[in-house]
Amino acid sequence: MRLLDYSANVYSQYGEDGILAKALELLPLRDKWCVEFGAWDGRYLSNTCSLIERHGYSSVLIEPDKSKFDDLVKHHANNRKVRALSRFVGYAPDDNLDHILSEVPIPKDFDLLSIDIDGNDYHVWGAMSIYEPKIVCIEFNPTIPTEVDFVQPADATVKQGASLLALTRLAREKGYELVCATHNNGVFVRAAHFPLFGIVNNSPLTLREDLSAITYLFAGYDGTLLVSGREGLPHHRGIRIQRRIRQLPKVFRAYPPDLGPSARFFYKFYWRAARLFRRA
Repeated sequence: MRLLDYSANVYSQYGEDGILAKALELLPLRDKWCVEFGAWDGRYLSNTCSLIERHGYSSVLIEPDKSKFDDLVKHHANNRKVRALSRFVGYAPDDNLDHILSEVPIPKDFDLLSIDIDGNDYHVWGAMSIYEPKIVCIEFNPTIPTEVDFVQPADATVKQGASLLALTRLAREKGYELVCATHNNGVFVRAAHFPLFGIVNNSPLTLREDLSAITYLFAGYDGTLLVSGREGLPHHRGIRIQRRIRQLPKVFRAYPPDLGPSARFFYKFYWRAARLFRRA
């Protein structure tokens, strides 16, 4: 089964509404509970609002920003099934999701968890051990090539994210399998339910099809660093990435055996200085 074929947006950004609805449909038992953080105003680019409004889901929506939280409360003011919490979700014992959800009468294996906090997503999921949602939709950094295992430091002031490969590794450690990858979200299901999805090969290299956000960096034989793929920074509009990055002075920018005698002589000093600077 190819879950991307069911992509559809009601409130989501990259087809997650349709994908998650189909994934939930395949589960043998559902309790119709979902959790989302950061939930913004409860609607904007939400992966749960469609389930809440169209499928009668009970939910816990968590948003630490006061102005966004106020809008979230207004949007769902008439829905008693929505529990809105103005909390910061972290990875310490007193602020992780296990601790926060212990205050809410929600099943330990609720249907869906959506994580989108633009940074420590990996660490907040990793800190969970009590609650085991059936499906987890979690944001990855789409600029990171699929082959790269990268996780930012566990630091709330850092906004770098994690790669899909790293999240897939964490998921398997926690008993989950990848079933779909949108532009920037990985969808994981409990391993016990994975056979229901009929996926033969669920490698990130197979399931991730949208590579449009990736910028590739590679080196020419002459030492020039070259760029291919996306030409701009996705969250800094108007800032373009240089097509050629000058790592070497022009006089040394050649295939080493082709350097002339003088350039080869001075290159030895440049190379030694560069090594010393790197060690310092």
